[in-house]
Amino acid sequence: MKIKWLGHASFLITTAKGVRIVLDPYTPGGPLKYGRINETADAVTVSHEHGDHSDASSIKGSPQVFKGAGVYTVKGVEVKGIAAYHDTSRGSEKGTNTMFRFSADGITVAHMGDLGHLLSDKDLAELGTVDVLLLPVGGFYTIDAAAATKLVAQVKPKVAIPMHVKNEKCEYPLATVEDFLKGKTNVKRLDSSEIELKKEALPKATEIVVLQHAM
Repeated sequence: MKIKWLGHASFLITTAKGVRIVLDPYTPGGPLKYGRINETADAVTVSHEHGDHSDASSIKGSPQVFKGAGVYTVKGVEVKGIAAYHDTSRGSEKGTNTMFRFSADGITVAHMGDLGHLLSDKDLAELGTVDVLLLPVGGFYTIDAAAATKLVAQVKPKVAIPMHVKNEKCEYPLATVEDFLKGKTNVKRLDSSEIELKKEALPKATEIVVLQHAM
């Protein structure tokens, strides 16, 4: 399995059999200076309808679009949507959010979207075992660095990949990834936007992998 960080909260997952899924495609413009996503996919997941997460129409290939809680399948890949919230007030401030869990190549990947709260025991049970966790860490609109650290401890993934942060391509009032990385020693910084993962080669303890945005 390959996981490519396109930018902001958007990733491209490519399975060993070539199934391609784009997560939370953004609409570039305004505070988002990332380039337009130019990918073809079999499916797109949308965690919520904000424009920086929901530009499914820009993805080529007439992909299936998955929104909301439920169980979906695309070319043999199971995709599970789990209901969550964009804030700590059960959605009364910023609305709802969907976490998506993917299973392929013996690896489970969970994308948290714009998660705004820590997970309850019920949430964790629905999420199940997670090998790779894609999580927001920038705060303001989502959980912040401290809460993201607690989320990693809750989920206990083998690999955690931070997203939704301030950088030269994102001018939203977010924290940089460095706030989340502060004091952590289990960090691997890659000079690439993409990582290839194999089940048998996953680390035994949680490793934080920092990718470079592709767009």
